[in-house]
Amino acid sequence: MDEKEKIFNGIVEEYSERLYWHVRRFVHSHEDTDDLLQEIFIKIWKALPSFRGESELFTWVYRIATNEAINFLRRRKVRAVLNFTSLAKELERKIDEDPWFNGTEAEAALDKAVAALPEKQRAVFIMRYYEELSYARIAEITGTSTGALKASYHIACEKIKAALNL
Repeated sequence: MDEKEKIFNGIVEEYSERLYWHVRRFVHSHEDTDDLLQEIFIKIWKALPSFRGESELFTWVYRIATNEAINFLRRRKVRAVLNFTSLAKELERKIDEDPWFNGTEAEAALDKAVAALPEKQRAVFIMRYYEELSYARIAEITGTSTGALKASYHIACEKIKAALNL
C-alpha cells in the first residue's frame, strides 16, 4: 500500500461517520447520503495529491462534503421545479417517509424547519447547532466571515422559531 492509500484509508476511517451525519442532515435520506458519501470520498481521493496542508484536514474534508451536499440539493431543486414542486416539499416528504428516522415528532418538525431554510442558512445552522462547530471553524469551511455566519445563524434560528411557533 502506498502513502496516498494509507492517508486516504485514514481519512475514511476518521471521517466516515461524521460525514455521514453531516450530509444526512442536508439531504434527509439514507440512500442519497450513501451515494453522496461515495462521491465525496472519490473527490477526496482525486484531490488528495493537491492537498497542501494550508488548511486543516478536517476543514478541507468538510468543505468538500458541504459543497457536495449543497450541489446535490441545487440539482434536486432544479429537478423539483421541473416537476412543479419545491425542494422544501420534497425534503419534507423524505423526512416523513424515512424508515431510518427514529426521532420524536418535535425532532421531525425541527428537521422540516431546517430543510426549509435557504442553503447558506441551513449549512450554518447544521454546522453550528448539530455539530457544535465554532464560527471560526465554519468560516474556514465555508469561506464566509464570522460576522456573516453569526447573522445567518441568528436569522435561521428566528425562521425556525417561527416555523415551530415558539
